[in-house]
Amino acid sequence: MFGMILALAACLSVQARTPVSASIPETKTRNVFLVITDGLRWQEVFNGAEASLIAKEEGVEDPDRCRSEFWRDDPEIRRRLLMPFIWGEIASRGQIFGNREKGSHADVSNGLKFSYPGYAEAFMGFVDPSIDSNKKILNRNETVFEYLAHRPGFEGKVAAIAGWDVFPSIFNSERCGFLVNGGFDALTAGRTSPQIDLLNRLRADTPSPWPSMPHDSILAETALEWVGLNTPRVVFIGLGETDEWAHAGEYERYLRAARHADRYVERLWTLCQSTPAYKDRTTLIFTADHGRGIGKEWRDHGKKIDRAEEFWIAVMGPDTPPLGERSGGEGVIQAQIAATIAQALGEDYRAHEPRAAPPLPVFGPAPHATPEK
Repeated sequence: MFGMILALAACLSVQARTPVSASIPETKTRNVFLVITDGLRWQEVFNGAEASLIAKEEGVEDPDRCRSEFWRDDPEIRRRLLMPFIWGEIASRGQIFGNREKGSHADVSNGLKFSYPGYAEAFMGFVDPSIDSNKKILNRNETVFEYLAHRPGFEGKVAAIAGWDVFPSIFNSERCGFLVNGGFDALTAGRTSPQIDLLNRLRADTPSPWPSMPHDSILAETALEWVGLNTPRVVFIGLGETDEWAHAGEYERYLRAARHADRYVERLWTLCQSTPAYKDRTTLIFTADHGRGIGKEWRDHGKKIDRAEEFWIAVMGPDTPPLGERSGGEGVIQAQIAATIAQALGEDYRAHEPRAAPPLPVFGPAPHATPEK
């Protein structure tokens, strides 16, 4: 299976080296939000809770209560219970890749199947083999965010607000030229408010089970408040609890973290649709940085975990036809996200970075694609 991914990545790499037209079609999109919830499996996104994991040995304190909340026999009802915004708004207005049961393949192509390499692949558009750990090593490569931050019209309008304290290294905050807020650091840049001041104190003072990140609730509230005050044009928001609860073997908390991530994205979209600078001018990309194992290996991911390269991508915006859940067709890879962000904004990232994979096929009519609800 992983050989197929490498073949796809190689094919896309050849495309990436092909001369790119200097003409990028005009788009309605003027803003892009990329939200990544760390390590959320496609299995839950497309099928909802997994029956065999709703068990005490998987960290579920009261399986009957958990089943009453998250389980229904129909997988389409289950997934709506878990992530109602994806399966309400995005499924009806956008496109979702990665349901392998319907022939839609989405994969990370870095081969390592853990976080720093995954985020780097998504942000840069290609795989750098030297990125092979989660250590806080400054990324030697530019990301699409850094590229955009120096383009006309984007100065001071690019930001990354994320929980994990490694993100300043992934974006290389010492060089990149835009706001990168990660870990427990207070957010003080740009316009702030008493609400942000309170959230900064809560981030510092609220005990977290994880030494590298605060709770998603604090991070998400901070991001929503800051975006409303500053109206940036290109934003990354990184959530982490789905991965942390999975590693801890806490399946019910993992499900709740997935539901909360969906809710935060819904609130972000509501903010966008109620703000003149964003309304009907914003593309949203919601995804994960890697997958996880299947069955009893659901807690883990990484190079040795079979099928942890499998993930999912959801896209919605004024330039994306409402094809819903994609089925069949060619597979997509994580590296395509970077050029997709740029193309949505009418920018040609691949002319700047020829190693980058081509954009996802989400703009304009998609050949041989059938809408599904």
